[in-house]
Amino acid sequence: MPFCAVGTSQPPSPAGAAVDAHLNNDINIFYTTYGAGPTKVLLIIGLASTHDAWGPQIKGLTGTTVPNDDVDGGEEGGIGRGVHVCAFDNRGVGQSSVPVDKSQYSTRIMAKDAIALLDHLGWKKAHIFGHSMGAMIACKVAAMVPDRVLSLALLNVTGGGFQCFPKLDRKTLSIAYRFLKAKTPEQRAAVDLDTHYSQEYLEEYVGTDKRRAVLYQQYVKGISTTGMQSNCGFDGQLNACWTHKMTETEIGVIKSAGFLVSVIHGRHDIIAQLYYAKRLAERLHPVARMVDLHGGHLVSHERSDEVNQALFDLIKASEMKMSPHEWTNLPKIESWWKEKRVLIRTNIQLGSSVYFKCCMLEKLQLCLLFLLSLIVLVFKHGRKLLRSLKPVRAGGSPSYIEN
Repeated sequence: MPFCAVGTSQPPSPAGAAVDAHLNNDINIFYTTYGAGPTKVLLIIGLASTHDAWGPQIKGLTGTTVPNDDVDGGEEGGIGRGVHVCAFDNRGVGQSSVPVDKSQYSTRIMAKDAIALLDHLGWKKAHIFGHSMGAMIACKVAAMVPDRVLSLALLNVTGGGFQCFPKLDRKTLSIAYRFLKAKTPEQRAAVDLDTHYSQEYLEEYVGTDKRRAVLYQQYVKGISTTGMQSNCGFDGQLNACWTHKMTETEIGVIKSAGFLVSVIHGRHDIIAQLYYAKRLAERLHPVARMVDLHGGHLVSHERSDEVNQALFDLIKASEMKMSPHEWTNLPKIESWWKEKRVLIRTNIQLGSSVYFKCCMLEKLQLCLLFLLSLIVLVFKHGRKLLRSLKPVRAGGSPSYIEN
């Protein structure tokens, strides 16, 4: 099976020695390649998922889902469409190594894994497509080695940190609780469906059965085959999402690098909210195009044809050297809030602390909303519990009340 050893190609740099020290020489990244051709595409998957989750995109881009290693003739086999795709398991999941220490997971460290894989494949340049956490990693790759990126596609992405909080409602919190409690493939499959897809999609009929029932069987089989993700792997990847942040300097690098960006999102995503994806796209103006589709977090499956078309559009526009102003569909006039933030940044350069206070207030507001939702849920469940414990008056015993 193909593996790429990471953390051994270069010595730690003085500036990033503290972070580079976390790269374990024993860590191996499992990968597979599909199709053949001059167009190179690196697919980076998200939290708790393996490379198999890119199935619809691999099929759409290359015309096959059979890995090159399984094709007669070995590497570079398959029918192909002029596109050579590589998909891999991030550290912490699937067949890749699972570091135990949570500090060995960050989007920067995992971006180094992806760059090491590009080196291993001998790809000087590639289109970098990421989903969810994988899109956060893709952003870091683009900021770290912009000269190796042909285009950047960010599917169902946020800016990380507090933006990873899902929608604060009873349904979403219930799903989060079920996810953390899932111990069997059956439990995990049931909660994954509600996490990945819109309810409308799950309730549609496929023949005589609802899509939920069909997908449930597929998910149970897939999870049973690959196994449940370890706790340390999940905690590590979650830490990478929570600590992710794109600085203004990194955003500036991406905007000035000369490649185009497509931000693709399911508007009914309960994990990565559309609002934050749009904010990221606006930060990347004018090189970014926003594509919001009718779907959930796994819009790459729910609306695979539309997502694949958006990816082909990005590849074609890149090959045609389309200018950013022709590519973007975002308005030129910045929003009031963004203009305000620009003004605040100007103030901070003059020594003002207004920008810092504004950011703190924004985060505090989200935290308060989160705590308020938890309090409401606890209050509701507490009332139900008290009702269940309240003594029931037995007939013919008036003395019970008198005492």
